[in-house]
Amino acid sequence: MIKVIYETPDFIAINKPAGVLVHGTRLKVEAKKEEKTVADWLLARYPEVEGVGDPSASGEILRPGIVHRLDKDTSGVLLVAKTKGGFEQLKSLFQKGRVKKTYKALVWGELRGRGVIDKPIGLKSGSVKRSVHAKRMKMIKPAITEYESLGVYSAKGGSTSGGEKSKEKFSLLDVFPKTGRTHQIRVHLQSIHHPVVGDALYGPRKNPLGLARQFLHAEAIEFLWGQDGEKLRIETDLPDDLQGVLQEIRKIS
Repeated sequence: MIKVIYETPDFIAINKPAGVLVHGTRLKVEAKKEEKTVADWLLARYPEVEGVGDPSASGEILRPGIVHRLDKDTSGVLLVAKTKGGFEQLKSLFQKGRVKKTYKALVWGELRGRGVIDKPIGLKSGSVKRSVHAKRMKMIKPAITEYESLGVYSAKGGSTSGGEKSKEKFSLLDVFPKTGRTHQIRVHLQSIHHPVVGDALYGPRKNPLGLARQFLHAEAIEFLWGQDGEKLRIETDLPDDLQGVLQEIRKIS
């Protein structure tokens, strides 16, 4: 269920659940797919946003109110404009790098301390996957991600939900993307050999914690708003499925 967690006359902040697309593609719009998106929910609840956003080449606004996005299986805070003025202000903040985003991620392996991943990301030729080192890539753009480890974990009792012994280690991170490339956090963490747990596209197929999606949650977003430059920090708790995973592991250092 999509929930509004903050609202002004110009924008809202919602808590997007995992499994929901932010917006459809042109093909999905034309085919009238039944899968509901954040954009569909927004139009139903705030019909006035129909004309808010950047028009496509044909003049249509296919992403009403949408200023930024989260992957389908990533949960958390998402800002959505309600007015044209709100859209332009938020768009400007994102373009100028004046929006601080904080994510929680559980990754494979032992990752300690703080770090910066500064690697351009491109689209692999003939694929939907992004990469930092594929031989043939297009749409290559700079990308920077910072992270801070919150601790190293293992499965409780050293075994998986199936009963078999497990020696796997995991690390819980705060992640701060400084740019907004598609799949950026997932690609960057995979590039340093610590993919996000549950990530079926960039991580290993095995899933000892039984997670049905990637452990990636947009926990908080901060920016200055309005003529007075009021500092806003909007945040949301980890959803139940990710809380459940944390209960199945124990901190070892």
